[in-house]
Parts: sequence; C-alpha cells; structure tokens
Amino acid sequence: MTYSVRSVQERDVQALNDLHRSVGWPARSEAGWRWLSDNPARLEAEAPAGWILQSETGEAAGFTGNFVQRFWRGSDVLYGASGFSIIVAPHARGHSRMLLRAFAEQSTLFARYTLNANPKSSPLFARYKLMSWPLSTHATKLAWRIDPLACAYGRLWREVDRRAPHLVDPSRERFMNARLGSCDSLSLPPGVALLSDFADRSRFSDFWVALKDEGRIVADRSPATLRWRLADPDRTLDPVILAFNRGTTIVGYAMAVMAKVNVIEPPVLEVLDIVALRDEPRAIPALMEALLANARRLGAAKVRIQVVNEDLLRRLGPLAASARREGGWGHCHVRFEPGVEGTQTWAPTPFDGDYGVCLRPIPIGREAQAAA
Repeated sequence: MTYSVRSVQERDVQALNDLHRSVGWPARSEAGWRWLSDNPARLEAEAPAGWILQSETGEAAGFTGNFVQRFWRGSDVLYGASGFSIIVAPHARGHSRMLLRAFAEQSTLFARYTLNANPKSSPLFARYKLMSWPLSTHATKLAWRIDPLACAYGRLWREVDRRAPHLVDPSRERFMNARLGSCDSLSLPPGVALLSDFADRSRFSDFWVALKDEGRIVADRSPATLRWRLADPDRTLDPVILAFNRGTTIVGYAMAVMAKVNVIEPPVLEVLDIVALRDEPRAIPALMEALLANARRLGAAKVRIQVVNEDLLRRLGPLAASARREGGWGHCHVRFEPGVEGTQTWAPTPFDGDYGVCLRPIPIGREAQAAA
C-alpha cells in the first residue's frame, strides 16, 4: 500500500484521537484540538498544526504534531517548532520517516526539535539532521521521590503490565488520592509566593521584559502566551505557579502541574518551567525547594524535571545532586537553521518542548473520585 503526507485538518479529530488511544496516549476533546490549532505563534508563523500519514484509501495511518512557539533574541522574534505525538499504525510501520521528514524540513523556523523522544524513536532523529542537544544534558531527567512506597508499587505494576498485560484493568485508575486537586494550603518560604496575575501590565510582565532583555534566545513567556497556555480546555487541575520576589520585583518563577502517565502510574508533580534572571542566584533553589516541600500535600509520589540545561543544573546545586537521574537515552534533539546567531545561548526547560500539551492530565471527575 502506498502512503502520502498531508497537513492536519479540523475533520481529523476523530482519527487523531483513535491513533492516540491505540498507543495509550491521552486523547483531546474537539475544543482541545481547536485550542491547540489556534496557537497564536503557529498562526503567526503560518506553519501546519501537524501532518497525517494517509493511505491510498484515505485512512489516517499516522500523525506527527507541530507545536510552534515564538522565541526572542533580544528584540528579534524567532519561531521554533517541537514535533510531538509521532504515531504510526502497525500496518504502516516504517513510514514514520515520511512524517519526520515533513517536520524536519519545514522552513522559516530557527529550530525544529523534540525534547521528548522515547527510546524507540530517539535513534531516528539523526537521519533528519536533528542532533542530540544540549550536549551534556540531552539524556538527563531529574526526579525526587516523595513517596517511595508508591513509586515502588508503580514499578511493580509496570512489570506486571510488561509480563502479563491481561492482568491490568485499563478502566481502573490506580494511585488516586484525596489530596489531588487541592493547592489552597501550600507552605511557602520567605520570598516565594503563588502567582496568578498575568495581566499585560503586571509584575510578571516586568519579569518577562527583564528576562527577554538579557539577550539570549528564550521561549516567549509573555503574559499573553501564559494566558493562552492556561486556557487549555482539557486541563483538569490548575498548575502551581510560583514567583520568587526580590522586594516587590519578581526575579524568578516556576510552573508545575500534576500529571499521571497512565492508569497504573502514581501521580507526578511535573515541573514545566523554572527560570530566573541571570543575576539572582537564590531564585531557582528556593522555587525548587518550595515545590519539593509541597509535593506530598498536592498528592504527588515524586517531582520531576524532564528537560534540564547546564545552567539549571549549576543553579540547582546540591538539589540536583540529591535527585535521581531518569531517562538515560537522548530524548532531546534539535536541528538549527544554518546562520542563526546565538543558538548556544538557548537553555530549554520543559516549557520549550511539548510537555505542556502532551502530559496526561490527572483524571479528576466522578470516576476518579470513586477510584480515590
């Protein structure tokens, strides 16, 4: 059978969800797919929302998403794209190269990348000139165990699923707990506070301007971009967003969200973003300590940062040394457009990748409450 690649259309929602369910990945509502398609940065860059691998009979046999973000290098605007949800039906196996080529060879972007490759897909990216990057941390994930017993049971269930998958009931959500969904009573150290004001004229806006003015390549964290991110209609829990203050000035911030990989994994507090101004050494350790100190009351079995850069490792200091190293394969790959200046200054966090749109939300609802 022959296959071709075309851009994703609105009519593909059901096919996209069928493909995601076939590999156990979270599906989206129609509103969720529409929200993702209406990404302001994608519309500005006039880039596809993704590509469908289509059979000669019109069947959707594969998909790759294209999550476009606006970046800044001082006052210069750049656009980059993260490929996500690379799925190919079993009968079309081997044709993922058509999807990867469509993603890797799109033009007008300073970088095409993934920060979330799995062990099977990771070796494929080099064929399309996506190199392992950042050089020293492309295979590093940091994780701190909060509930070792829950983590141990999670590993046990993974082994059961590997050896005898028929024993795992896919309708039974395990490791749910009554703390999930509550973040009203966080215990925060001096200088750290909950952040909720993302108005165009706000203290966070001042922080964003200062961060952008440092001159390195940085993903857009403007109030407008954060408001769009927080409007995801498929989000089930509000993220925890913290600011580190120097007097009345925000000099660092962190965003973390509760997620659950699948029905047999315990909940994890995933750090989506943690960044601070260059001249503030206290911010990142204080923000990370606040997240670790409050993870148990949020219902998390562990805290994880899935994308780490060299600067973040240095700033975390002893906290990084106390974390377990997860991953072990190169999950971060990038293809820079030739001639773009300053690429060595880009220090990505999970915010720059697809984690904000691909993590499986905690399934809070009647069924989840019953399971708890």
